[in-house]
Amino acid sequence: MALSRGVTDESLAGDSAEAVLHRRVIRVLSGLLLGMFVSLLTSSGVSVALPGAIAELGGDQTGYAWAVTAPLLTLAISLPLWGKLSDLFNKRVLVQSAYVIFVFGALAAAVAPNVEVLVAARLVEGVGVGGLAALSQVIIAVLVPPRQRGRYSGYFATTFAAATICGPLFGGVVADAALLGWRWCFCLGVPFALLSLVILRRTLVLPRPTGTRRRIDWAGALLFTVAVALLLIWLTLVDDWLSWITVVLLGCSALLSVVFIRVERRALQPVVPLRLFRDKTVTLTVLASLFVGVVQMAAPAFLGQYFQLALGASPTLSGLMTTPTVVGLVVATTVSGLAIAHFGRWKLWLLIGGALMGLGLVFLGAVPSDTEYWRAAVPMALMGLGIGMVMQNLVLAAQNQVEADDLGAVSSLVSFSRSLGGTLGASAMGAVLSARVAHYLGGSGEVPKLERLSEASRGPVEEGYSQAIADMYLWTAPVAFAALLLMMCIKEVPLRKSV
Repeated sequence: MALSRGVTDESLAGDSAEAVLHRRVIRVLSGLLLGMFVSLLTSSGVSVALPGAIAELGGDQTGYAWAVTAPLLTLAISLPLWGKLSDLFNKRVLVQSAYVIFVFGALAAAVAPNVEVLVAARLVEGVGVGGLAALSQVIIAVLVPPRQRGRYSGYFATTFAAATICGPLFGGVVADAALLGWRWCFCLGVPFALLSLVILRRTLVLPRPTGTRRRIDWAGALLFTVAVALLLIWLTLVDDWLSWITVVLLGCSALLSVVFIRVERRALQPVVPLRLFRDKTVTLTVLASLFVGVVQMAAPAFLGQYFQLALGASPTLSGLMTTPTVVGLVVATTVSGLAIAHFGRWKLWLLIGGALMGLGLVFLGAVPSDTEYWRAAVPMALMGLGIGMVMQNLVLAAQNQVEADDLGAVSSLVSFSRSLGGTLGASAMGAVLSARVAHYLGGSGEVPKLERLSEASRGPVEEGYSQAIADMYLWTAPVAFAALLLMMCIKEVPLRKSV
């Protein structure tokens, strides 16, 4: 199967099949990773500029909340849909479509005249980013056998880390520049997205799906979208979990989920093939990913608040202080991927990673406010190492269990579970933090501005937030150990040496 135009048999003479495959995959990865970097960079960079954007457009706190959560909602919802489409249709066309959707959403956000248009554009952006996230994993799974797949995990982790670190700095510089402003945070990534689209058009050639009837499960897709949207809206935007709106949103989501399951059992090409859950490994990896998502996405989200409110760091400095988590993630993903490709054993990495995640959270819960930075940096690095060992390897374990026609569905299902866990975790951890802050400090629960406090009152506030955030991490540690227990139950199956 040719993966790149212009490659002749003579140019490959004398090379091993593995070396040829590696060069071809790297060509494809250059386009995938560039697009992924741009989408992540834009997302993280825009988060810094959004407060100024909402203020300029005349929005309120509700508009700001929707602008932040809109792309997260559509990203999570679209993951399984993109995955299933990749099992039915040409993956090359689909990934190009995801790029076009992302660029359209970014440009629409850049010229938004009001908050409503900005939120709508962010919804479109999330669909595009969801396609890039789902299809990049599927394309690598199609090109590379499971035994060699870990070899390329480090590339994705490094891209994620670079975008996570550079995004806030990039967004802050652009938003503060007199001649640029927040709108350019959306625009500057567009040329690079278009460049990655051109690269993929020249390098990516994939076989068309065969042996399946290409019938889209429209009813299942609609039911799934609405059910998950209601759940995520409740998780991200509803503060009072005991209100009537909670009953309405959760009740409707549960009812639609039941109907969705009945529809999927009868569908010819279901959005979520329920037969996949007959495999114990797939079921356990999906459940474990739900708990891993809490740690991966939610736990680091509160580190910035810890450094700002408990240690008194500036926003820019607090962002840089969270880098041990990202560095640990990159190192662990790269090392574990290479080791798995060499030795073929993967379960041990899951167990070590689950243990490190739990220990990192426990140690974070024991860090006092008046301490040296390294005492917090070490637990953060442990947590990052643990996340890096389990994040991609859970996907690998699930992919190894299914046939090629189900690669897209199972890959996006694991990713969706992780995304849902992150959303659920952020909401739950935020509620725990609010309760603990009220316990230690009392008051209205508003986030204080330390620079406006006197020296006498600043100390108790820092101490109160330090204790509250430490309690939150201790309460979250059992989630990591629950993921570890699930991963202990996964049976290690030798990785296939062919796609």
